[in-house]
Amino acid sequence: MTKYHIQGGKPLSGTITISGAKNAAVAIIPAALLVDGVCRIENIPQISDVTLILQILQELGADVRTINRTTVDIDCSHIRNRQVPYELARRIRASYYLVGALLGRFGWAEVPLPGGCDLGGRPIDQHIKGFEALGAKVTLPKGGYIRVEAPEDGLHGAHIYFDVVTVGATMNIMLAAVLAKGQTIMENCAKEPHIVDLANFLNAMGADVKGAGTDVIKIRGVESLHGGSYSIIPDQIEAGTFMAAVAACGGSVLVKNVIPRHLECITAKLREMSVEVTEFDDAVLVRREGKLTKTNIKTLPYPGFPTDMQPQMTTALCLAEGTSIITEGIWGSRYRYTEELTRMGANIHVDGAIAVVEGVRELNGAPVRAHDLRAGAAMVIAGLAAKGVTEVEQVQNIERGYETLVEKFVALGADMYRSEIPESAENK
Repeated sequence: MTKYHIQGGKPLSGTITISGAKNAAVAIIPAALLVDGVCRIENIPQISDVTLILQILQELGADVRTINRTTVDIDCSHIRNRQVPYELARRIRASYYLVGALLGRFGWAEVPLPGGCDLGGRPIDQHIKGFEALGAKVTLPKGGYIRVEAPEDGLHGAHIYFDVVTVGATMNIMLAAVLAKGQTIMENCAKEPHIVDLANFLNAMGADVKGAGTDVIKIRGVESLHGGSYSIIPDQIEAGTFMAAVAACGGSVLVKNVIPRHLECITAKLREMSVEVTEFDDAVLVRREGKLTKTNIKTLPYPGFPTDMQPQMTTALCLAEGTSIITEGIWGSRYRYTEELTRMGANIHVDGAIAVVEGVRELNGAPVRAHDLRAGAAMVIAGLAAKGVTEVEQVQNIERGYETLVEKFVALGADMYRSEIPESAENK
């Protein structure tokens, strides 16, 4: 078992460089399955989800070569195996992108249903709706798999209207449609930056995708995709996490390698909380000296406030003056972490999708758990801001999506370290 040990109460100061976007990387890497030739993908984050998805490609027969710490070459030209390893795929939510990529490339795929963070049910009905509209037959055989098969004459373009705004289905159907015959029009699409990044990657390899970032995406199928190079965008949520940490702890931090436009919804809320945010071309300076003030947050699809930033911002608001209202509009079961904050002295009342946060003077260190990826980031922020020592368990959930988080916070003056507890000691 791995733990983070945090001695809190210190302001953050210095400069931090943001890594490549997790949510883009875990879709772009499977998209390499569609390409005839070598894809060079740059600015890849060093996180466990990326390691898993690269390992899955290797198990399928891809040639994956590490060029440097953030760059890999992937050649899927000679893949013949289409059976995704169950144990690997079940550990990562993004495994469902393998369905669209394998279906588009081979006309057939059988992939374990997604794992990853436990945020309640993750319906794939909109994915199935899209695959069936393209002509595929979809079955859910016993054993936790989804199986999709194209007709003998291949996938064909279709008009697809998503019943709800869904990031996963938008990206998955995009993957399946780029090599389909004819034109596919998707309506009520999600607009997140990583959807645009996937479309830009596909277009760089020869696809014809238009409208990504709007609610209508049009895809004209092409015969094949060719190799090329592509650099993944910076991680909006990692940047926001450090911004929220400055809000909670105080101090001044220059957050580099960001796209400020992607952070506008986070920046706006921080300014409402009396945090100073100065934007530059590819960086933001975040400064907090006085007291935090209350605000209300409702998570919404992009360009609204991201659900992946809700736990981190709620943690900061625990230390704000007044009462803040948080409304979770995406994942209703995302409040498990509030029990951990309550143990640290926070005053939070949760009723369904709404959390009422009464600001307190201080938090106190305590043993806590990282129930999921973003909840884990919230626990780290709470520990950094708290008085005394905090120990964070289940940090494997955090390391799914944050690269060298401990080292980055230490570079900003945090007093924290990572420890490995031998299994034999843990079981005593």
